[in-house]
This record gives sequence, structure tokens and C-alpha cells, in this order.
Amino acid sequence: MTESDTSHSQQAPRSKRRGVIWGLVVLVAAGAAGGIWWQGQGQAAKQAQPSEAAGAPPAPPVTVANPVHKEIVEWDEYPGQFTAVDAIDVRARVSGYLEKIHFTDGQVVKQGDPLFTIEKRPFQISLDSARAQLAEASAQLSLADRNLKRYEKMRAGNIVGESDYDDRVEAVSAGKAAVAAAQAQLEQAELDLGYTDIYAPVSGRISRHEVSAGNLIIGGYSGDTTLLTTIVSLDPIYFEFDVSEGNYLAYQRAAQRGVMPSMRDNKIDVYAKLPDEDDWTHKGTLEFLDNQVNETSGTIKARATFPNTDGTFTPGQFAHIRVPGSEPYKAILLPETAIVTDQSQKIALVVAEDGTVGVKILRVGPTYNGMRIIREGLTPDDKVVINGLLRARPGSKVAAQMGTIDADSQAAATE
Repeated sequence: MTESDTSHSQQAPRSKRRGVIWGLVVLVAAGAAGGIWWQGQGQAAKQAQPSEAAGAPPAPPVTVANPVHKEIVEWDEYPGQFTAVDAIDVRARVSGYLEKIHFTDGQVVKQGDPLFTIEKRPFQISLDSARAQLAEASAQLSLADRNLKRYEKMRAGNIVGESDYDDRVEAVSAGKAAVAAAQAQLEQAELDLGYTDIYAPVSGRISRHEVSAGNLIIGGYSGDTTLLTTIVSLDPIYFEFDVSEGNYLAYQRAAQRGVMPSMRDNKIDVYAKLPDEDDWTHKGTLEFLDNQVNETSGTIKARATFPNTDGTFTPGQFAHIRVPGSEPYKAILLPETAIVTDQSQKIALVVAEDGTVGVKILRVGPTYNGMRIIREGLTPDDKVVINGLLRARPGSKVAAQMGTIDADSQAAATE
């Protein structure tokens, strides 16, 4: 055997051992890779399959109700002020010293009750003097009449001239005028004496006396006369308020269409409440609307009359009045909490029979007893979400529970 053959026979077993080792390495690596792949597939399958134990999430519960559908009258509210039907400044017609005051400050007086007495003696003297002047003038007239009768006989016999006769006729005419003047002076003196007693011109509540007894007061019909007190009537009483030009025009249009009575030609029932009251319990009548719109404020003045037998209202007192803005009609109402504002729109969430949440765009009107009038967008049969709005998403499913809207409680919640 040659040396080359010997070396070749020694290298052959080494090559076989290397091949076996490399084959084992490849098999181990392939097995590891396969195990990793299988583990990943198993985890992916577990993640892809939902857990049967957890189950699908339940639909969120919400409360739904049909909107309130009832007959209402829309009311427009206005602030205003009570004013007296009669407001009198009591002043004297004659000047003199104030002698007596016959009332208590702030009391209720009746028409004709005595209020003040001015010292009478100067006026009694003037009356006596006027009577004397009348008596004197009457005596002069009587003498002139007798002289005229004598001159008539002498004139008939042509004993006196025509000029003398005319003088006698003129004397009688002057006597009659003097008697008439004296009679007028007497009547004025009697009137002035009567004016020393000042009586209540109307029934109502009197204010405090502005002048105390013993002071000189200035009376008369013009100039700077002395104010003694004031009286305001109480029953009935006016309530004055301003109506905007837009509302006034709406009332006019409604009257022209025949859906509302005209405010000018009819007495409209209105209601008032004081600042500390919740209910509109005071009923009155709208009976006056001014003849022009104020060009500065864009309003027209209106006036209602209220009975005030118990003296609840005081002239100058502020209150609110509500005036019917429509005829009775069937309206759809929703509480404010069921209305959602979406940018510039008002919407309501409704639930269909299959539990799907939908959206209704609303056109809303004014409030009525704590709820909002819905002009357009809802029907009486819609199921509106009134509780759980945050759990109701448009297009999603919900578990709707039927409820009701209590109109009375809604009204009480706002008062």
C-alpha cells in the first residue's frame, strides 16, 4: 500500500463524522424553529378567538318616555308696575292758617271724610261784609225803582224832560248791576268759607301731612300753592307695562287671522304675581293699549285693571304680568334636561323599537310650566331618552326602560 493510499483511507472517516455532526445541528435548529412557530400560532389563535367565558357586553340601560301632549295657552310675561287709578295732590283753595288736621298719617280714608280745617274767622267776616253790601245794593235799587215810577207819571204829563227821565232809568239799571255784583261777592265769600274745610276727594290711602297745624298755607288755583298731603285710590288698581313692538305686531297678525281676539276691542284676561309669589293667582283684565309706539324704546304702553279689595297691591309696586300669546292648542312638551344642544341645533335622542338610538332635530318654542314647547321635530309617539343621555350614542343599541314625564313636578322644579 502506498503512502497516498494510507492518508486517503484516514481522511474518509473524518469526513463522515463531520457530515453527521452538521446534520444533527440542522435538525436541532429546524426543531427549535418549528416549536417557536407553533407557539406563536397558538398564541395568535388564542388572541383571535374571543373568550367564551367573558361574553358580549350588555346594552346600556336608559329611560325613555313619550313627550307630554296636552292643550296649553302660551303666555308672554312682562315686568311692570302698579299705579293708582286716582292719585290726588291735596291743596287748599284759599290761603290762611291751618287750624286742625283730622286724620292719622297713612290711614285709609273715604270720599268726603274731613282732612284739614283752615281758620274760618277771616272768611266769616268777608261773608258778613258781602251780605251787608248786598243789602245796601238792594236798598239802592229799591229807591231807584220808586223814583223811576214817579218820573214815569211826570213824563206822561210832560212835567219833566226826557233827559231827567233817562237818568232815572239808568239809575235802576245801575242798581240792578250793583245788586248782581253784591250777590256774586256774597257767593264767593260763602264759597271761600266753605273751602276752609278740606275733604277727601276720593277714597284711598292718605299719605303723611306735609304741613303742621298753625302754619300759613298758600291756596288758590294757580301759582306756588302749598301741598298738604296726597291720596291714592286702592280698589281697583292699574298695572302698567310695556309690550315690545315685535310682540305687539304678532298680536295684531293673530287677531287679523282670527286666531286671537283683538287686544284693543276686547277685554283680555291676564294674570299677575308679586316677586315673592310662585303662582299666577291674581286675575285682571287688559283694557287699554296706547295709540302709538314709543319711537325711542320701540315699545307700546299697555294697562290692565286688577281688583284690590284686600289691599294686596300698593301703587308703585313692581310685579310681573302674563298675557295670552296664543289661543288654546295641543302642544308637545319636553323637559329641558331631555334636550341636547349640538352647536346651533337643539336635538332629542329617540329609541326605535329594536333599541337603536336615533336623533331628532327640534325647533323649540318658549318655556311652559318648566318645560320647553316643541314646535317641530317630535310626535306624541316618539320614545325620547329622558335619563341616561351620556350612555345613549346615536346608532348604538340601548336597553330602554319606559318611564313618564310628570308635568306637575317639572313646573314645581322651576318655581
